[in-house]
Amino acid sequence: MEAPPATATGDLIPGLPEDMARECLLRVGFQHLPTARRVSRGWKAELESPSHHRSRRRRALLALAQAQPPLAGSGPARKYAASSAGYSFRLVLHDPAAGSWAPLPAPPGAHGHDHGGRLPLFCQLAAAGEGGPAAKLLVLGGWDPETWAPTAAVHVYDFLSGVWRRGADMPPPRRSFFACAAVGANVFIAGTRRGEERAAVGGRVRRRGRQWTPLPDMARERDEPRGVCVGGRFVVVGGYPTEAQGRFAGSAEAFDPVTWSWGPVQERVIEDGACPRTCCAAPAAAGSRMYMLRDGCIMARDAEGGGRWRMLARLPEDGRAATTVASIGDGRVVVLGAEHTVYVLSHNQTTPSWTRVAAPPEFAGHVQAACCVQI
Repeated sequence: MEAPPATATGDLIPGLPEDMARECLLRVGFQHLPTARRVSRGWKAELESPSHHRSRRRRALLALAQAQPPLAGSGPARKYAASSAGYSFRLVLHDPAAGSWAPLPAPPGAHGHDHGGRLPLFCQLAAAGEGGPAAKLLVLGGWDPETWAPTAAVHVYDFLSGVWRRGADMPPPRRSFFACAAVGANVFIAGTRRGEERAAVGGRVRRRGRQWTPLPDMARERDEPRGVCVGGRFVVVGGYPTEAQGRFAGSAEAFDPVTWSWGPVQERVIEDGACPRTCCAAPAAAGSRMYMLRDGCIMARDAEGGGRWRMLARLPEDGRAATTVASIGDGRVVVLGAEHTVYVLSHNQTTPSWTRVAAPPEFAGHVQAACCVQI
């Protein structure tokens, strides 16, 4: 039998043409990328190549900081127990399209301790990069689960290698509840308050590579704000000055990385007094839409439409107590509540529709943070 031309087959998968072998590698699931990368030098080079990243079909996944058993089924009394054993969160990756759930390896704790696989309480999650296998998941700040002291630690998970590395710590002052969002390859944080080693205003920073760069101060002091990426800008929504103690303002400020400046304060972006925790934004490629839970409904706000909120759909009856909402693009919004209530809203069609997603008991815990990862 005549040997095939030298260009017809290659070393990626013996006996297969190179284009077919590359197509096979494009179908490797994200959870198997670390293993596939170690098969051979050729596979490693292909999986790390920009052309592979551009060709790979992206999947919108949700990274969740979720309560793990036994906290998941222990009810609200245990959830807020004054014992560190009552607070136990882990990282979970949820694929809404496939309905699959899987735990991620726990990042190492401060000073190399793993705290038994527990995440810091109230930590923030952000997905940096342009998506694909090169996407990075960051875990930022929170409270040490043993001491309850605020931590400045940053951990970065590489989906391609399946390995955590320690990022540069967030600079002082120490923050407990701050705004955080990724804009492209950079991650921005903002928000602090007076007292207990925290400054009144300042310390607005972004993450580029392994360094933090200070940003100009915002116009207003904001404790417990929400950070989202809207239209390529880092938008800080809500929050309150220290003396207001929980009386949230409805204003927002947007930082433009191109001009390196904050825009004017936007009043009444959300209602005064409303907690901005359920605010989220569509992935960067999906435009400049924000979503929010309000009065048992999913609301949407488009910057191009005059900035007015409109109701998309009323939540199903058993989802009215939901506490987390995340957009995964393509007109889909995921709502997560307690006791196995997970719904996906599809609103690209004329009539929005809800689809309930099954959550196994071991993945039914309270979600304290969520972000969309395009892999």
